[in-house]
Amino acid sequence: MSQRKRREKVTFPNLQGEKLAGILEFPTGSPAGYALFAPCFTCGKDVLAASRICRRLAELGIATLRFDFTGLGDSEGDFSETNFSTNVDDLKAAAAFLRETHRPADLLIGHSLGGAAVLAAAADIPEAKAIVTIAAPRDPQHVLKQFSRDLEAIREHGQAEVALSGRPFIIRKHFIEDVESIREGYIHELGRPLLIYHSPVDATVSIDEAADIYNRAMHPKSFISLDAADHLLTRREDALYVANTLATWAAPHLQG
Repeated sequence: MSQRKRREKVTFPNLQGEKLAGILEFPTGSPAGYALFAPCFTCGKDVLAASRICRRLAELGIATLRFDFTGLGDSEGDFSETNFSTNVDDLKAAAAFLRETHRPADLLIGHSLGGAAVLAAAADIPEAKAIVTIAAPRDPQHVLKQFSRDLEAIREHGQAEVALSGRPFIIRKHFIEDVESIREGYIHELGRPLLIYHSPVDATVSIDEAADIYNRAMHPKSFISLDAADHLLTRREDALYVANTLATWAAPHLQG
């Protein structure tokens, strides 16, 4: 491992052949396992929660890939043409990249809507031995609440510009139709250990969503409260707490 970079910028194609950009964080020694991290809705790979958690996991021995979904950050594509299903496809493309170039992902980790995408994608990433969600909703329809005032305009005109995390994004009608069409049942069918993180004071995604995920999932399943953390885990100590406890929980499920 002495000649390997601690951090490697990577690209891989999505289903449409557009390049997705990622960063693969490596430990100093041989990885105990590999993890794939899906950021929150409209967030990129460099958002604080993603970068801090992934870097800390690498310090703890877990090589971790974080990436930009289509149309975000350094990835190619048009965000307005994406939806929840394309996010799931992007996750599967990232898993294929790890599988073909390094080792199959042992862990799938998702933050907010990225957590919902991880839950939905898990069936098509069978090599992943355990699943982790952070501040995630039980299903993707929850994201519609972030631009609920614009839903009528989107349905009527086919699209609208909405403000998300203080930035303008074009949301098209197909995005709404896609999240409303996602079938239920995939959480119950995970068939793998699940760890759920959530804050009781999360003002964006209620902790009731975590309870629903927990109730839908089969054992083994675990829940860890993030106490005073905000939805985006903007405090460094909250992100590091997630990484530290996650690495301990995941240890039995890694290839070693």
